[in-house]
Amino acid sequence: MPSSPPTPPAAPALLPRSEEELARLPASERIRYRLLDARCRHHANDNISAFVREGELDELKAEVQAKAQELLHALVIDTDSDHNTHGTAERLARMYIDEVFGGRYRPMPTVTEFPNAERLNELMIVGPITVRSACSHHLCPILGKVWVGLLPNEHSNLIGLSKYARICDWIMSRPQIQEEAVMMLANELQERVRPDGLAIVMEADHFCMHWRGVKDDESAMVNSVMRGAFLKDANLRREFLSLLARKQS
Repeated sequence: MPSSPPTPPAAPALLPRSEEELARLPASERIRYRLLDARCRHHANDNISAFVREGELDELKAEVQAKAQELLHALVIDTDSDHNTHGTAERLARMYIDEVFGGRYRPMPTVTEFPNAERLNELMIVGPITVRSACSHHLCPILGKVWVGLLPNEHSNLIGLSKYARICDWIMSRPQIQEEAVMMLANELQERVRPDGLAIVMEADHFCMHWRGVKDDESAMVNSVMRGAFLKDANLRREFLSLLARKQS
């Protein structure tokens, strides 16, 4: 019988630090310390807002600005005399923290849920929802659309139409790969709505293909997640996909 693989060693315990010691560290190190102390994963597409305290995002932006300035310097770009790049480092810091990676640093948006008082149990489709993300390999833009299909039951929670867009934006505003982003979106909607069936289709252009590498302007990526009734019922799945095709024509 083959031997089982060895159990990986547990992460070493961090030496405890007082609040005074933590206060002397840069914001990024304080946040990282809390994450490691809680043994919490902090991959590129993880939300870490629970470990960020009031005022620390402004400190983090200042850190990112300083590092971005170093990057521009290493690229031999004269930001002192070039009026076009004089404020680029600051703009990069605000863009990454507040916008394109905002889904890492801000908590889940407030989503009001309503009981399914009328016991709706027919197919619902939301989309296309425009989504913007970034490839975690090259930090190049990912621009696309998402369609969501739901088959609610009497115990499902219903959420407003705009809230689907808010949840999509929160999930997508992180560096990631499309396959994982769609799974994360499906998990979030499954937990909130608790439908009998959930289907998600995402179609996106990846600028790591358009802008660099093979520089192919025609390629796009389409992937889907099917759960519950959409996975088991071929007719329901065909109805969903046929309605998407009609919407795009």
